[in-house]
Amino acid sequence: MLKRPLRFLALLGALLAGLSQAGQVRVAVAANFAAPMQKIAATFARDTGHSAVLAVGSTGKFYAQIIHGAPFHVLLAADSETPARLEKEGLAVSGSRFTYAVGRLVLWSRNRTLVDGAGDVLRTAHFDRMAVADPKLAPYGAAARDTLQAMGLLSALQPRLVQGESIGQVYQFVASGNAALGFVALSQVMLDGKLTDGSAWIVPAPLYAPLRQDAVVLNAGQGNAAAMALVSYLQSDPVRAVMRGYGYDFPR
Repeated sequence: MLKRPLRFLALLGALLAGLSQAGQVRVAVAANFAAPMQKIAATFARDTGHSAVLAVGSTGKFYAQIIHGAPFHVLLAADSETPARLEKEGLAVSGSRFTYAVGRLVLWSRNRTLVDGAGDVLRTAHFDRMAVADPKLAPYGAAARDTLQAMGLLSALQPRLVQGESIGQVYQFVASGNAALGFVALSQVMLDGKLTDGSAWIVPAPLYAPLRQDAVVLNAGQGNAAAMALVSYLQSDPVRAVMRGYGYDFPR
């Protein structure tokens, strides 16, 4: 019974501290989380006085930058493995890692009639090119690969695949018409619980490993009041309500 009041008091303390001494936090943000994080950063500044400077990209690319000294304070990854690895390698603050969201994969097209509600378009192959993220760099790309493998379609569709560095680039391929459809994050095509454009198939969870997205405070963020305030802010109920509007879930 005490967990929620204690969490609230911890958050309130962090926010009050932030108001008295505003700072800046540099955040590496997984591409799938770009839209909600931009909205969250704005309310974070309003509510705490701290500012969050965002860099958006693939989790794999951020890992390479961090191990070479990139001065990020916080990583919001698209997986759980990368933050755990950074913590194990001594590049992140021990004990600071937590799951901030659970993502969902969706097959999406700007064509309102191309993608059906069961994903049968993948079997009929009535399209020229399909975009996917690099599975070595982007967890959503790995989820797309696993989905096609589970459906027994990876080999057949391989010649049609167009690979993007990040899920953000995949979205651009589809949005621009350079690919007829693609596997993207539900958060990229959903707002306030509704599809923003086109047609989509939300991929059933059993077809790919859970997309648990972990945050971690990096060594550069240790002792940074804005970084501490942000990780508390991300776990607050109002912020989680924003994330739900983009299709994210949370650990039970």
